[in-house]
Amino acid sequence: MPVEVTLSASDIDALQTWIRTIGLGSTVDDVAPLTGGSQNIVVALSVDGRPMVLRRPPEHPRPTSDDTMRREIAVLRTLAGSAVPHPELIAGCDDLDVLGVVFYLMECIDGFNPGTDVDDAYVRDARMRHDVGLSYAASLAQLGQVPWQGSALGELKRPGSFVARQVPQFMRLLESYRHDNYAPESFPSVSGLAEWLAANIPPEAEPGVMHGDCHLNNVLLRRDVPELAAFIDWEMCTIGDPLLDLGWLLVCWPDGPNPIQAGAALADLGGLASREELLIAYREAGGRSTDDLDWYVAMACFKLGIVIEGTWSRYLAGRASAEAGERLHTSAENLIRLGTRVTQGDNVFL
Repeated sequence: MPVEVTLSASDIDALQTWIRTIGLGSTVDDVAPLTGGSQNIVVALSVDGRPMVLRRPPEHPRPTSDDTMRREIAVLRTLAGSAVPHPELIAGCDDLDVLGVVFYLMECIDGFNPGTDVDDAYVRDARMRHDVGLSYAASLAQLGQVPWQGSALGELKRPGSFVARQVPQFMRLLESYRHDNYAPESFPSVSGLAEWLAANIPPEAEPGVMHGDCHLNNVLLRRDVPELAAFIDWEMCTIGDPLLDLGWLLVCWPDGPNPIQAGAALADLGGLASREELLIAYREAGGRSTDDLDWYVAMACFKLGIVIEGTWSRYLAGRASAEAGERLHTSAENLIRLGTRVTQGDNVFL
């Protein structure tokens, strides 16, 4: 479930002291929780009447939570001044004495998240629902073109081949789920897909900025015109192969197979752009060659399937609900089946 947590009175006092220290303003008001992702806390507030959004780790941070916030700050610094729809970074705080965690303030974007809401204009007008997908695909092409060398995000780039490390990295993640009640071997179809992906790695492409989790739950849409207002939830962003973002978008697009139900309420109204139209919009916006698209689609199925299988493992360990565990286990199995069909030449997505 999305996290909806506001700031305590002591947090607000500490935040107010901090904004005065850095010269951002004097008074924090209008603090209210926002519906954010399931991993982090997102809070609306104002500083001297200026609307802002604060993003911070969950109440019980994971060991990597502060590094995730540092990554997101680096992403927004790298995107500053680009044409990619994104919230402007206002200020980041690495001082754990303020809130006990790394956090940042960003611009408040006027838009709606189709993972939780559908604006009335999109309910009334099928053309809005159709055209916003084309904007999403074009914005994704723009993201992959952002200069990153010498940027804050570029400093976090891992050496070596991005595509070559994907299979072993995510097979290790699957192995990390092992416990008395869960064996990775119980997810047997993953192995065949992993073998195909490892044997068919495409030529190494020029690295670029990638979001890492492209679907309709991770964007804001403009209310007045059918355009992306902002990409959000940057915790999986990296310097890698942007074509994997395209494969991820195609897998998660809620037209036909919809394995994770992202943007399902919008899709239920009908009229979304087809995957073929998304590809055309991506190419026309200057996106990369899609000659090896099947590999990226299959890889997206593989990675996403393994990621969400983790909830099934946590359920079997008594650390997640039966509803979430069973639902996501079914989705994970569906994703691996879809990826395997792609490797066999089944044109399941296009």
